[in-house]
Formats: sequence, structure tokens, C-alpha cells
Amino acid sequence: MKTTDKQGCNIIVTLLAEHGVKRVVLSPGSRNAPLLMAFSRTPDIQDYVVVDERTAAFMALGMSQRSGEPVALVCTSGTALLNYAPAVAEAYYQHIPLIVISADRPMEWIDQDDSQTLRQYGALSHFVKRSYNLRAELSLPMDGWYFNRCINDALLTSLSGEKGPVHINIAVSEPLTQEMDMPSVRERFVTRMPSSSIPDEHSMKLLCDEFMSARKVLVLVAFSQPDEQLSQALLRLAELPQVVVLTESIANVRGKNLIPTIDRVYSVIDKAEWEDYAPDLLITLGGSLVSRMIKAFLRQYKPKLHWRISQGDHVVDTMQSLTCHIDSQAASFLEVLSRSVFPIESDYSMLWHRKEVIATRLHDDYIAHVGWCDLKAFSLILPAIPPGTALQLSNGTTVRYAQLFKCEQVLRSDCNRGVSGIEGSTSTAAGAACVGEEMTVLITGDMSFSYDVNGLSSTYLSPRFKIIVMCNGGGGIFRFIKPTSDLPELETCFEIHRDISVEKYADLFGLRYFELNDEKSAAEVLSLFFAEKDRPAILAVHTPNVYNAEVLRGYFRRSRQ
Repeated sequence: MKTTDKQGCNIIVTLLAEHGVKRVVLSPGSRNAPLLMAFSRTPDIQDYVVVDERTAAFMALGMSQRSGEPVALVCTSGTALLNYAPAVAEAYYQHIPLIVISADRPMEWIDQDDSQTLRQYGALSHFVKRSYNLRAELSLPMDGWYFNRCINDALLTSLSGEKGPVHINIAVSEPLTQEMDMPSVRERFVTRMPSSSIPDEHSMKLLCDEFMSARKVLVLVAFSQPDEQLSQALLRLAELPQVVVLTESIANVRGKNLIPTIDRVYSVIDKAEWEDYAPDLLITLGGSLVSRMIKAFLRQYKPKLHWRISQGDHVVDTMQSLTCHIDSQAASFLEVLSRSVFPIESDYSMLWHRKEVIATRLHDDYIAHVGWCDLKAFSLILPAIPPGTALQLSNGTTVRYAQLFKCEQVLRSDCNRGVSGIEGSTSTAAGAACVGEEMTVLITGDMSFSYDVNGLSSTYLSPRFKIIVMCNGGGGIFRFIKPTSDLPELETCFEIHRDISVEKYADLFGLRYFELNDEKSAAEVLSLFFAEKDRPAILAVHTPNVYNAEVLRGYFRRSRQ
């Protein structure tokens, strides 16, 4: 079988497959023609062709997010690479292993007014674990060894410790489409033995002693990949009377004695009680938190001890109280910890769980008495999602509403909270739907939807993919958050009222369209929407934007009364 004559491109494809890369998202171009030839002619890696590089990158993000496996991206030279930046930044902070491969002009032509040339090497350096600059042609005796070494290093770097993206920039000289026989020489494949996943015995004893010295231990879990070992360890810790485990919906940890609705519960704690609920020991894990409330609370009532469990190189001190960075895999560490500590006399867990009961009652009562709005719509949509569904949430108010509800029937919940941008939500969910065999449901705001509408142009949309668009006038979060809610420019510079024609987009891209305008028809519409099996489906949920903000503000004010 024939392939490209650019040996470096063939080495890349071979080693990516050896390191477990099963999927690559390709974007058409001329300078990357040798890479396209090499990837499309190997049976070992499935290729997806997506024209728009920004959409392609977010689709790759969704594929890796859902599968837990590395995914490669290939683009041509010039500004194509820069379109990857938002998704690569998101992958960096989500710890998702994207293998970014950009074709480039030879170094001698950079800054020489030649078309499609710019300084590509290092363009993503702030958002990748490591950057590499190579030539596709191997002419000197040591070139093959060096190229092989760098690609092995790139894959090992991406997949070790806290995973993350890497960037491989490949200079390709003309001619671009010449062929040769598929190489028969096996490339040297380098492996790495991982370091110990838990602290040594002496360090573990010191940490257990610190744990047992605290009468109030708060474990705070932000966004994470589903992990059964981690879940079981957290459930064991949550059985202790001195321990409270707070999780967010996108933490993907569920079970008895865990509290998944942080803002719902925290909002009913009176200011006079705050000190009682503040921990002696805070243990944090996962990515960035959605809840502004719990961050503000813990920054004001700083714990004496704060452990952060992470295999990352950076010291993350979100609460401004860090005392110990535990360089360990969270599931393994908490597994050992949960079997090494024991109950002490404390009412800390009981205190939080009693408040959870009160919060649930007030939550249900409030929603029962409000009219049609975003909050009411979420109270109907989330319970209606079929069991085993993979839920994707866009940023803004969408993910924040989801934090107020339990949605334990879903398989997993994901949101691009690495840098929390609104772009790419649709493409990320579309990529995730390509990988998962279950239904994938995206709930998105109308601004996020319009920002990433090109994600619907993918030829890989599955009938298992469902999109719910909250059509509330756009920018609803700006009407709720304090910095912008009272500005005279609120409606002219922040909300940007737009009547997004979801139905026309559905017609354009061949999706089945549904519409929801009130509570009365919700049960019937949602049932038909989730039952659609022939085509991807999209549901427009129309709500009043001014009333939405009033209801949400009232939700938190009412809870304190």
C-alpha cells in the first residue's frame, strides 16, 4: 500500500497508534496533505474530516472528554492553527490529552511574505504541556532517531500525570503529494512506568494524623471524569460523622450521604451560622468550581488545614488557604485514606444534612409557586432526561441552573469549565456523541448556541444527539450577577437581545425541531423530543428573560428567610 513519502508523517501516525490514539480529526488543506494521506491510509486510527478548525478542535475535545482517550488534531499552515486555541486552552485546564499537529512552511520562509505563513511554533505554548518543532523530511543520519524520540516524548508528556494537550509543529517542504510504499520498519515505542500513586508510609501517617485532629472535614469535589474507585472512597469518607462531601453535578460522583446541590443548601445557611459550617480541614479535588457561593464562603472562613489533591505541576490555591499539595492520583489516595481513618464525636455531617432537608423543602415549594421561567423549565427538563444519558451543559446560566437540581439518572455530566467559555459547547457535545453509544443531550443558552452554530454542520451528527436551547433573550447571566445587573449598558452591551431562529437552523442542518413555550405542554413535548430516533433533534425552550432573573434572585433571597 502507498502512503506519503514524508517519513516524519508516517512516524507520527505509527507512534500515535502505538500510544493508544484511536481517533483523529482532520481539516482539509494543502500544506498538511502529507499528514492527511498518512492518517487516511492507516487502518489503525479512525479519521473524521471537519472543515472548520475551531469546530474540529472542540469536537476532538468532546471525543477525548467522553472516551478518556487521546485524540489527535491535524490542520494546515497559517491561521488554521490559531482557530484551535480556544479548545486547546479548554483541554489544558480540563486535563484532556489532545495531540495537536500543525503542518508548517519550512522555517526559511517564515516572515518572508509567503502565503499562509506565520510563527506557528510556540503559538499555543501557554496552553499545552509541551511544544515540538520538527521537519517532515529526514535527511541526516540522526534525523529518524530525533523525530522518533520527540514523538514518543510528546505522547508520554500528554498522557502522564495530569493529562493535557501537546503541540507538534511539522515543517513540510514541496512537493507535497508524492508517494512511497508503506514503511515496514517498526518504530521504537517508548513506555513510562508511573511513579507511586500515593504518598509514602511516613507521609501518609502524618496526613492521617492531621485528618483525625479535625472535628469538621469538608471534601469539595469539582469537575472530574467518572471514576468508580473515587466514588467508593468518597462514599466511605461521607459515612464519618466529622466529614461532609460536597459535589457538583459535573463532578460525576453520586451516592448516599453526598450533597450534590451546593448552592441550594448553602443559600439557606444564615450568616449567623456560617462559622458553624466552616471546616477545620478542607480537602479539594477536581477542576474549577461552578459555585461562586462556596468559594466566597471558604475564602472568608479559611480552614486551618487545606489539602489539594492533584498531580499537576502548579500550586492551585483557589481558597487562599492551602497548607498541603498532595501530588497523588485522587482515587488512590482517598482509597487509602478512607480505610485509615475512623469516626470521632462530631455533629458536622448531621449539621449539613439537616440543612439539606430544609433546602430541598424550600426549593420544591418555591418552584411550585413561580410561573413559566428558566428555573421552572429546568425543574421539568432535568427529571425527564432518560436514564443512562450523557448530559452536556454550556456555560453561563445553564450550568448554574443545573447545580440546583439532582439529576442522578444520567450516566455523566460534562461542561467546558476549564476556562468556562461559551464557545464550542455544541461542537464538544457533537464530538462526545460520536464516541458514546448512549443518548447525548446538550442543554445550552441561545448565545452559546448561536456562537457555535457551525457545530451543526458536522456530517457526524448522530440521531442519538439531542440539543435543548434555552431561548431567553441571550446573556441572562449578566442580568443576575452583581457586577453587570445594575449597569445602564446591561441591555445594549451585555445581553444583546437576539431572536435566535432555532427552527431555521434545524431546517438548514436537517435536525428534527421541537418547541416548548409553557409548563402545560412540557410533559408531552419532552416525551416526543427524547423519543425521536430517526434524526438528531433540537428543542427550543422560550422563556421571559427579565422574569427569569427576578425568579433566580428571589430563589436565593427566599431561601434565607
